[in-house]
Amino acid sequence: MSRTEKRSAARLAAVQALYQMELTGAGVLDAAAEFERFWNGKEIDGLSFKPVEETFFRDLIAGVVREQKTVDRRVDEALARGWPLKRIETVLRAILRVAAFELLFRKDVPPRVTISEYVDVARAFYDDDEPGLVNAVLDTLARSDRAEELAARH
Repeated sequence: MSRTEKRSAARLAAVQALYQMELTGAGVLDAAAEFERFWNGKEIDGLSFKPVEETFFRDLIAGVVREQKTVDRRVDEALARGWPLKRIETVLRAILRVAAFELLFRKDVPPRVTISEYVDVARAFYDDDEPGLVNAVLDTLARSDRAEELAARH
């Protein structure tokens, strides 16, 4: 598996781990250890869980927890008025948090890659308007924090 595929799998796994952490109250270390022990690269009940880039996965979930106050504030600012992050459904909230963390704090990843990857993650969970919401929120954040990179044609 390529590094790109392992990073894509890490993004999806980070969303799943954050969702689980929110539901159970588990900490970062416990969530990462559980994922790596039971899910990473395994097949369970006919579902295959692709291997992830473990360092990237751990950085995403630890970073969201470490920077949650900033991440939540910035996502709130990018959401439509009257719809704070706390009112957003749990899986979608996890997607927005991980994606915003990556966009704001992982400057090594081009913003267009981050946006595209998390719109794809949203499509894995939703068929309706949610992927468009993820795209809009991340585009707003990228335009305010990484406008020069967005403007540059690659």
